[in-house]
Amino acid sequence: MSCTIQVRVDDELKQRSDELFKELGTDTTTAIRIFLTQAVANNGFPFEIKKVTPNPYALLTAEEILRKLEDSRKQAEKGEYKDADEVVSDLRSKYGI
Repeated sequence: MSCTIQVRVDDELKQRSDELFKELGTDTTTAIRIFLTQAVANNGFPFEIKKVTPNPYALLTAEEILRKLEDSRKQAEKGEYKDADEVVSDLRSKYGI
């Protein structure tokens, strides 16, 4: 026996998801069925759900950013800097980028 699930979504979301799933060779109904199957198999969401830490620089003005860059240049001239790989790793872990 099967049942019907009705979900209300924004028109644009429905259209975009229909297009995406068509490009992937399936349809939205099948994609939802896959999601539910995987949720049961994983005993939870089949993907990571996490709160994204906001970018601390998003609210800075151009002048504040330039001032921070200048401070960074002065520190680098004194030999006070981090390796680029370390910085990228730190950004990824803190901000999910």
